[in-house]
Amino acid sequence: MDENKQKTDEQQDATVNNEEQTTETAGNEQTAEETDQATESTGAESAPTGKEAEGSQATEEEDPLKAAEAKIAELNDKYLRKVAEFDNYRKRTLKEKAELILNGAEKTIVKILPVIDDFERAIANGKKTDDPEVLREGIDLIFKKFIKILEGEGVARIETEGKDFDTDFHEAIAMVPGMGDDKKGKCIDCVQTGYTLNGKVIRYAKVAVGQ
Repeated sequence: MDENKQKTDEQQDATVNNEEQTTETAGNEQTAEETDQATESTGAESAPTGKEAEGSQATEEEDPLKAAEAKIAELNDKYLRKVAEFDNYRKRTLKEKAELILNGAEKTIVKILPVIDDFERAIANGKKTDDPEVLREGIDLIFKKFIKILEGEGVARIETEGKDFDTDFHEAIAMVPGMGDDKKGKCIDCVQTGYTLNGKVIRYAKVAVGQ
């Protein structure tokens, strides 16, 4: 009898174990199903719709175009600035050139003005005396002062006395025959003095040449 009771208890324990295993299996299946549903739900929420995908693609396609337009606008702005700067430089250069042409002799004229003052004083003093020697001395001083100012500006007289006739500096206005062999081809007389400016002839000396 005890043996039968033991068998009965074993059968009851086995049945309980089977029921627990069945319950656990069912619970695992339900958990897996819930996990799959949650994954599908999450995927559905995270996956973009067709319109959203098209909008994203359109944005990516528009970005290079906007960048190119911005670059063109930047280059156009730089170009307009350079054109304006060059135009201002051109106007300024033309203005400076015009002023230089108009007032280029200002420095020299300022230096010559004292000579005019000396002439005015000489004329005023000439009315107070009848001595011609005083007048000659005054004029000679003014003349030397004037020549010195011109030399300071690079002006030099062309020497002619006893010089060989040179077409680079002299202009023959007369030929004088019978002056002897030693005077042949030489400047005999200077009718009008010539001048150079920094080595360049600005007026030829007019001379008579021995023949």
